[in-house]
Amino acid sequence: MKKLILILPAIIFLACEDALVESPKSLAVETFYNTAAEVESAVNAIYGPLRSDNCLGGLYPAQMEAYVDYGYGRGSYGILSEFQGLDPTNITRTGQMWDQFYLAIRNANLVIENAPKGSRISEADIAKYVAEAKFLRALSYFYLVRNYGGVILRTEANMTEQSLPRSSADDIYQLVLSDLAVAEQDLPDAPAIAGRPSKWAAKTLLADVYFYKGQYSEARSKALEVIGSNKYSLVQVSVADDFQKIFGPDVVSTTEEIFYLKYTRQSGYGFNLVMFAHHPGSRLHGAGGYYAHYTDSQANPVYKNWDSADLRKLYGWYSYDIGLGPNSLLNKKFTDPQALGGSGAGNDYPLYRYADLLLLYAEADSRVSNGPTADGMEKLNMVRRRAYGKNPAAPSEIDLALADYNAQSFLDRVLQERGYETQYEGKRWLDLKRSGKAKEIIKATVGKDVADKQFLWPIPVSELNFNTVLDATRDQNPGY
Repeated sequence: MKKLILILPAIIFLACEDALVESPKSLAVETFYNTAAEVESAVNAIYGPLRSDNCLGGLYPAQMEAYVDYGYGRGSYGILSEFQGLDPTNITRTGQMWDQFYLAIRNANLVIENAPKGSRISEADIAKYVAEAKFLRALSYFYLVRNYGGVILRTEANMTEQSLPRSSADDIYQLVLSDLAVAEQDLPDAPAIAGRPSKWAAKTLLADVYFYKGQYSEARSKALEVIGSNKYSLVQVSVADDFQKIFGPDVVSTTEEIFYLKYTRQSGYGFNLVMFAHHPGSRLHGAGGYYAHYTDSQANPVYKNWDSADLRKLYGWYSYDIGLGPNSLLNKKFTDPQALGGSGAGNDYPLYRYADLLLLYAEADSRVSNGPTADGMEKLNMVRRRAYGKNPAAPSEIDLALADYNAQSFLDRVLQERGYETQYEGKRWLDLKRSGKAKEIIKATVGKDVADKQFLWPIPVSELNFNTVLDATRDQNPGY
């Protein structure tokens, strides 16, 4: 079933992407965007760059997992865990990510510009496909603005212009919010197939954008809309291995899935990040592994102080000798022993899942209310109950008590819980940045001072050379 859902669209969008990227002039707009099938193929082409090994499928989360308090990078990722900015190897990697995000944006712009011109496509289909393109464009810019700050604002109105100035972060966020306003209005209530966004995915992304910007009332409101829809629920677990029902390579979809990048167990169509997690000798990835990240069960206080009764701790890590001492652990949130090639793991990448949203709501609600509320505490406890193998919807002996927390201690507790819940999903560094506690927490846990240049990646040299409006000194981020 998963191959039916994923491989066939992948073949369509890769074929379409090849045409759009390599010979865009050969596709006359008046003949290519006429039917719903043609426009859908163009929409599918937006996913290719985002899913690629050089973007969200591999390099991006691999980079982010070296900027954490619960572990460390190894090999060429080891220098990132010094928190002193990027070396040339990782500057090259972030440049590759930049290129892929902008390729996705370009493909989205083509749909937004040309879909309304179709002669044999309904207005309803036009609205749906433009909304999907705007959702994906907003998602791409959201990744860019959080990691680079202000970037180049390329839209359907200026996509033929080579040289454009660097826009402010506020301008980027303005476009993101505008795109998502369209997406939440015109996307379907439920996706046609797993892996496409719904209006609830758009509302969730909106909540996250507001959350990152510190607009907590708006974030709370959007999160509550999604929670109140009753579309999603936490997958229950009884033992640690039950988390495979959420993260395993054979999962098609779950009640927790809001928006995931979908992969399948086929060479070139799988989730490349899984290759970064494992040692070849572990046989937890069919093609081996880079073991690019690890933790130490005794030296790392996040892991050491984590309650061993929490099933996420047992599920998420395994002991393996990687030549760094007897206490080394590798992450096993994502495994696929049958993966076909380095990019052949069948696991999906959860960009937004219900547990993440519940924790977002709990924090936003507390910030708006100047302290924790019973509702916010319940959302936090739902995630915790599941982590301990309990029914998420029923009170439990492991529940945290509202009376034990003030405004700051509750925020600290939610931030800690987000760290436990989203390990190896590429989210922790952004949470630490957003909270303003990155320097404090990294110093306390891994003993490193975080340089100011660590907070933004450099604008790629290729962009500075290609874009004649930019000045290599004025428009580069500090420290590069």
